[in-house]
Amino acid sequence: MRAIVCSRYGPPESLRLVELPDPIPGPGELLIRVRATPVNSADSRIRALRMPSPLFSLAGRFALGFTGPRRRVLGTEAAGTVESIGPGVTRFRPGDSVVAVLGMRLGGHAELARVRESGPVIKKPESLSFEHAVAVPFGALTALYFLRDIARVSAGQRVLVVGASGSVGAAAVQIARHLGARVTAVCSTLNVETVRTLGAEGVIDYTRDDPFSRRAEFEAIFDTVGATTFARCKDALTPTGVFLPAVMTATEILQLLTTARSKGRRVRSGVTPERPHDLATVFDLVSSGALKPLIDRVYPLEDFVEAHRRVDSGRKVGSVVLSFPSPPAV
Repeated sequence: MRAIVCSRYGPPESLRLVELPDPIPGPGELLIRVRATPVNSADSRIRALRMPSPLFSLAGRFALGFTGPRRRVLGTEAAGTVESIGPGVTRFRPGDSVVAVLGMRLGGHAELARVRESGPVIKKPESLSFEHAVAVPFGALTALYFLRDIARVSAGQRVLVVGASGSVGAAAVQIARHLGARVTAVCSTLNVETVRTLGAEGVIDYTRDDPFSRRAEFEAIFDTVGATTFARCKDALTPTGVFLPAVMTATEILQLLTTARSKGRRVRSGVTPERPHDLATVFDLVSSGALKPLIDRVYPLEDFVEAHRRVDSGRKVGSVVLSFPSPPAV
């Protein structure tokens, strides 16, 4: 199989498209013929070992590998068709179209990927292309966890989404609205109209206005891109409001601990869990029309360097997706 390999940390040009042996599904595993996979911020951070601070970079080397990722094939999600199944698999058959979250097992940036049947994998809705289906999980699962589970957003609350045009931010605007919140979105001038179509009640162009100049207005501020700090936006929260940083530095971790028992303004964050029922939930939202995938660009497999450059630019709107060629007819 062909796979995009990251042997050393570095820029997009450090990646290589190589031939690797085809994987074999083990007990309880599916082997997916990948048709589409996103290049997301997690892939970009791992490839470049881009961490919030030197301390995190050192921890990252221990966790991921010292000179390059131990798992050389990146890719946290994949959509495709089941090529074969291992012993004990009962819910899927060869030929099924599926969407899977691989998480930190990685491996989605290859023509074949192994997936655990017990993990977050579902049959792809027929109404979605592989490209649109695979654009859903990364942003939607993160937004669902932060807004529904951590902040417990409810009807009538006011939520500010920072970085509203990215894959997490675009999903957050729609999911917060689905939960009944009044959503204000923050983005650049170029993306104001796009974000407005996602259902934001108000849109703030951060190049023209300070989104945190309002006082005690928001029950939750969800920073999806690491653009602000608790100190900067605290006054914009209600007296019991929560700041939700998707990207945490040592400062946010300390603030999370020190405000944990506070009945006032707090910092809350976490690592998005990989739960099958959450994957089913976000695709139910897609089927109902409450959540629409937003794609920035679709690149052919061979343009993987350009896809990574696009993610690194910080200007993508929604998801960047790699599309794999259809397998040859047998």
